Order: sequence, then structure tokens, then C-alpha cells
Amino acid sequence: MGDRTKIEWADASWNPVTGCTKVSSPGCDHCYAETLAERFRGTPGHYYEQGFDVVLRPDKLDRPLRWRKPRRIFVNSMSDLFHASVPDEYIAKVFAVMAAARHHTFQVLTKRHARMRSLLSSDDFQHLFAQAYLNLPTRPGSLVEWPLPNVWLGASVENQQWANIRIPALLMTPAAVRFISAEPLLGPVDLTRVAWTRGGGTHLDVANGRHGVPDVWQAAAKQLDWVIVGGESGRGARPMHPDWARSLRDQCESAGVPFTFKQWGEWAPGHRNVRLSKHRWQYESTRFAPDGTVYKANEPDLYSYPGMTSLLRVGKRKAGRELDGKTHEGMPT
Repeated sequence: MGDRTKIEWADASWNPVTGCTKVSSPGCDHCYAETLAERFRGTPGHYYEQGFDVVLRPDKLDRPLRWRKPRRIFVNSMSDLFHASVPDEYIAKVFAVMAAARHHTFQVLTKRHARMRSLLSSDDFQHLFAQAYLNLPTRPGSLVEWPLPNVWLGASVENQQWANIRIPALLMTPAAVRFISAEPLLGPVDLTRVAWTRGGGTHLDVANGRHGVPDVWQAAAKQLDWVIVGGESGRGARPMHPDWARSLRDQCESAGVPFTFKQWGEWAPGHRNVRLSKHRWQYESTRFAPDGTVYKANEPDLYSYPGMTSLLRVGKRKAGRELDGKTHEGMPT
């Protein structure tokens, strides 16, 4: 498992755990990591001989300590650190390494928001973490403060339903930096109207750091520090409506939140910036409404539907990562 990565918002990946299982969330439906790993299930001696089963990789734990140049490291690109099959003690060892490798920045992304919140908020886990840190063969002095300043915690959010579920849990998790990855983005997400049942059915405006009844806001709610948006790639990829990405971009710009547009994925808007072959008919096309309804390309009277757009399946490389002619690579400082 090399340290390089093609992920646009990270410099390297680190997988002290591999393998995962799906949660009841549409963002898991077409998991790229599962597809990659399952190709080698049963291959004797292969790294993924067990396919996408959860496997602890203790021999990989010290890898970031051997990387001298500071890097942004995506933790578990091939798993979920907070999977139920990963013991608390092992997660504590991962955090101990991140604490010792304080010259790096670690980006941890999960769909298991509940375990992340409860575990990292508990005194028992901080005791496990401290013991794991003291047991490291080399460490740069005493423990730093908690939460670790070089660890960014994120939650995957694919639509408003999961934004309402995962973002409040993320905000209640001790973290130096909190971010969301809206990839694949499968529906519109309004960060200024995140439903929050705690406190009498109020709402969170997580872009601007407010809470309360919409249009009657109070300050003091925590705020997101970073938003990543991307479309789906790979076999069976679902399209992303451009207005969904534009809306999140505009929300972030208005609130001063760093915004990264990672990719269009397989589907791109049918405009002249997409380079097509001379045989245009070879590309699968569709008509896509802002509510997520997909229509056949040749259905009549579709142009009169508000927000209707034409999307072409041109592949990830040709689709690119420009949104309205601009590359967005915002990053927390």
C-alpha cells in the first residue's frame, strides 16, 4: 500500500485497517473500495485475498512516523476507522500514531458518526489513547491537548437526509477541524437548514455557526470548517445535478467556509467545455431535474421544466473537476 494518492484533497493515504461493510445509506451503494478489493478475493498471497472483509493491519501503524516530509494524509481510504469490527484499543493506537506524527495533518472520514462521537467523547477512550501513546517506541515528548490539533474529522453526506443525521453528530464530536464530504452528492443539501431535533426541534445553520428557528437565529452553534463536493464515478455511477454543487459552493462562499470541488464523476453537463468524440451518439445522455428525476434524453417538452439540465456520460477524466469554468480547491488553514 503506497503512500501516494490520486485523491485531490490529500497528499497521501494510510490504511491501518482495510475492508468495510455497507451501512443503510445510498452513498455506500457503489463503493469504489469494495469493487477494487473484491476483484482479488481468494487470490493466494494477495493483499486483498480476503476481499473487502475488515482486516486490521498493525504492520502499517507506524508508517506515518517514517514519512519525514509533512503531508495531508487521508486515513483509511479503503475502510472506515469507526467500523464496529475495529476494537477501541486499536483505534486508540491509530490516534496515538497521529499524535506522535504531529508534523502531518490527518483527515479521518466516516459514515459511522454515532460511534465516532461517543468514542472520542469518552474518558475511557482517552485513557486507552494515553496508554497507546506511552507504549510507542518513539514519541516526540509529552501528549498534546485533546482533541488532537492535527486531526481533522469528517462525515460523508450525500443528501439532506444524511446531512440532518450526520452533521449534528459531527459537531458534537471533539475535533480541531470538522468537514463533510458530499461525494457522491445524490441530492440537494442546505447547510443553513440542517434539521436538529435536540433543543425543541430547532435547526442548525452549520455554514454560519448559528442555531434556532429558521430566520430567528442565535449565535454559538459550531460551524463546519470545510466542505468537499463530488459526483460519482465508476460502474453504475449516478449523475449529480450541477445546481446541487453550485448551491453548496455559494453557501460556502457566503459563509467564508473553504470549498473543494473534487470531480464531476462519470456524468458532466452537456456544454462545449466537454470534449466529445466526433461520434457524439456514442455517449450516454440523460435529462436530469433538480429534484433528482431522470428522464430519457428524447422525451418531449423537457426544456420547459425549471432547472432541467442535459448530462453526458463521458467518464471521469473527460468530465474533469471544473465547476462553471473554475477549479475550487479551498482548504482549512
